[in-house]
Formats: sequence, C-alpha cells, structure tokens
Amino acid sequence: MAPKVSTAATRAALLAAAREEFAAYGVAGARVDRIAERAGVNKERIYGHFGNKEKLFDAVITEALDDLTAQIALPGGDPADYVAKRADYYQAHPELVRLLMWEALNYRGQELLPGQESRVERCARKAASLAAARGEEPSAETARMLFVLTGLALFPAMMPQLARIILGEDADDHEAMRDHIAGFVAAALTQPSR
Repeated sequence: MAPKVSTAATRAALLAAAREEFAAYGVAGARVDRIAERAGVNKERIYGHFGNKEKLFDAVITEALDDLTAQIALPGGDPADYVAKRADYYQAHPELVRLLMWEALNYRGQELLPGQESRVERCARKAASLAAARGEEPSAETARMLFVLTGLALFPAMMPQLARIILGEDADDHEAMRDHIAGFVAAALTQPSR
C-alpha cells in the first residue's frame, strides 16, 4: 500500500506546479490537467483544495507575494538599496514577474483584485516605512514614490526585449542595470521635492 500524502504536501505540490503553469500560460491558457500531472495528483484535488482554476491562480499570486515580502525588508532604511534588492529578486524570480503581468491582463478593468485588502495593507506598511525613513508622514506622494520605486525595480525583468533593443549586448549585465537604477533613485531622492 502506497504511503498517504499529507494534505499540506498535496497543496504545496499543487501550488508549485500551478506557479510554473500559470507563469508560462496565464490563467486562460493554463490547463488543470497539466497542473495535476506535474503535481502528481488527480485534477479533482485542485477543485477540492482551491475550488476552481481562478482561485488557484489567486493562491499562487498570494504565495509568491508573501515570499517576496518575506525576502525583502521594508524600504525604510535606504530606498536605493530597497530598489536594488527588489531588482535582484525579480531577476532571480522571473516567474513572479510573469505572474504579475498575467494578473494584470486577466483582471484588467476590475476595480478589486482577489485578496486586495491584504495587499493594500502590505503596501501601506511599505509606504509608512518609506515615509518614516524620509522623516515624513505617509501621504499620497509617498505612495506614488513607492509605486515608482517598485516599477523601476520591475521594469528590467518585465521588458527584457526592450533592454536588448536599447542596450544590445549590455542588456544581460543585470548588476550594471541594478546599480544604475539604484544610483538613479539615490540621486532623485536627494533633489528637493516640488
């Protein structure tokens, strides 16, 4: 008799398999049967654990963002260092970048994302940390700065084809791009606010 696999292990296997599948094909193109096969379970287990493919996608995004949050400290110390660490993280985890892009395509036009409340709270903590580091109160301006910092860190991993067009063979020098972005942020933050 084969040993019984725990519910937690099955869930973890499904999330790992789904992360690969969704990163490659998005929500619409992902196939439940391929996820189940990759996880080594039957596809009914997906429905039992998550309900449907869209809820599985939402769980994958949540897990991926939780991992990012656990790996990267709040931006309070040095915003340039924060951007550099995020750029490194996105470079090392291109599947997260693809998942975020698929999420943007899948949920475009919707005002609320699944699990948005916890993501709003997470970003509010980041904005508060950034404001505190700058000796300011959290504000819409701080939130905009956090959005721009996140975008700067994401962009090279999100648009490698544009980097190849503009930079040619230098497009593959991640460290140079990361350092350039961090330097740009450091210089921008020393300028007086308008």
